[in-house]
Amino acid sequence: MGLAMAAGVVLAATAGTAPAGLKFTDVTAQAGIHFRHVAGKTGKKWLPETMGSGVAFTDLDGDGWADILLINSRPWQAGGVKALCGLYRNDHNGKFTDITRGSGLDHEMYGMGVAVADYDNDGRPDIYITALDGDRLFHNEGHGKFRDVTKQAGIENANFGTSAAWVDYDRDGKADLFVANYVQWTAKGDLWCSLDGATKSYCTPESYKGNSVKLYHNLGGGRFEDVTRKAGLGDATSKSLGVAVFDLDNDGWPDIMVTNDTQPNKLYRNNHNGTFTEVAVGAGVAYGEDGVARGAMGVDAADYDRSGKQHLIVGNFSNQMLGLYHNEGNGLFVDEAPRSAIGRDSLLSLSFGVFFFDANLDGYPDILAVNGHIDEEIGRVQPKIQYKEAPLLFLNDGHGKFVDVSKSVGPDFERPIVGRGAAYADFDHDGDLDVIISTNNGPAYLFRNDGGNRNHWLNLRLEGVRSNRSGLGAQVTVETASGKQTQTVHSGSSYCSASDLALVFGLGKDAPPEECRRYSALRQTQQ
Repeated sequence: MGLAMAAGVVLAATAGTAPAGLKFTDVTAQAGIHFRHVAGKTGKKWLPETMGSGVAFTDLDGDGWADILLINSRPWQAGGVKALCGLYRNDHNGKFTDITRGSGLDHEMYGMGVAVADYDNDGRPDIYITALDGDRLFHNEGHGKFRDVTKQAGIENANFGTSAAWVDYDRDGKADLFVANYVQWTAKGDLWCSLDGATKSYCTPESYKGNSVKLYHNLGGGRFEDVTRKAGLGDATSKSLGVAVFDLDNDGWPDIMVTNDTQPNKLYRNNHNGTFTEVAVGAGVAYGEDGVARGAMGVDAADYDRSGKQHLIVGNFSNQMLGLYHNEGNGLFVDEAPRSAIGRDSLLSLSFGVFFFDANLDGYPDILAVNGHIDEEIGRVQPKIQYKEAPLLFLNDGHGKFVDVSKSVGPDFERPIVGRGAAYADFDHDGDLDVIISTNNGPAYLFRNDGGNRNHWLNLRLEGVRSNRSGLGAQVTVETASGKQTQTVHSGSSYCSASDLALVFGLGKDAPPEECRRYSALRQTQQ
């Protein structure tokens, strides 16, 4: 078989040829995206103002086209113009329509992150939004309408929520919810910090106590139970910003990587009995190579070298470089960044959103890092560090190495921004993966991917039959003339963001597997 996948899912497959030339073009305005993130800055230099928020690419109405949800924060004082999330419906013609008003998502909150999955298996993806003033779960009612069901679902996370992920950790067919929490901060308890000893600056997370992550077990019937401590996840020292769900040891059970800011990262191995064991130190992913905890932000996992094992990319603070952890297959990861272009070219950047995706459809996952500092005045004390920073794009050379092509994929991509969240999807159905980026206290940017060197692709959207409806945890292996590729349907990753759950395989010059060509031909005949 050229195509293998986990039992309990069905798929919709699309195959085609991408246009030539790799270039990312800013199409935000022409697509109809008019959104601005509001951090609530008043000059008081409160910590949450530095964090920004995330974005989701997701097919919310089941039409096969990725819609957009941009998370917003708000002014600290009530009144005046409201700062709302932005919900944009894909119009199938390269444009989007703003349907926020009246959607049920038009609540003002100090929003941070977003996770999307069908938690009640009714065929419609639901939305979880983390927020400084209390997370919220929105049930998808259909027709672009959502209902706040947080209280009746039994979810109470009034912490500084950041990234979140849906994961069927016990494989019972229902999507459970994992939530990362940052530090214990309140406006009343805000501390005075300074870079120069004279004027107030933003405090680092080291100034505040940490928070435990949360795990909510899906009981069915729209109800959840907080099983954090029962599952072995309670750790109030954590200051978590990123979550990646992946299978670190290929045992078929989802494990969880949590990135922490100035605290050791956590790697939770699934024990197959509803509990997890924390193994980050032994695995080599807890600290930097100097043995010091980094300022870790976003995270993602993928098999970038066709070894059959999932590796990790971690966004870190400036002067710390990205972390590229290669999975050695024996429970140990080795950071490849310090001896590669990944480390050298990312050293000065402060990377929030990071992920693997096949930008040029050659069959090897590439890396995107979205960057931006937290303090507008950083250049005064560190002249080599900038507040606004351009994204970084590293192309996979197919031999386990990455090449920085950030300055050769178009001038739009080189523009310095205060980047935070990032997500990907093929929003225009031309085969290649497009990118949306959120900025802190600024606009969002939709980058259309204009070309993949005329490479072939395969787009698979899975639907659970005996598993959870979103297909979370389903693993797909595609085999063509040049070898095997494996991807897993997963929620979370990046920073506070959610990419489309469809799996896009770049095939290079290889023809799609025969069974996929037959399926595509059958669909075209039926249409």
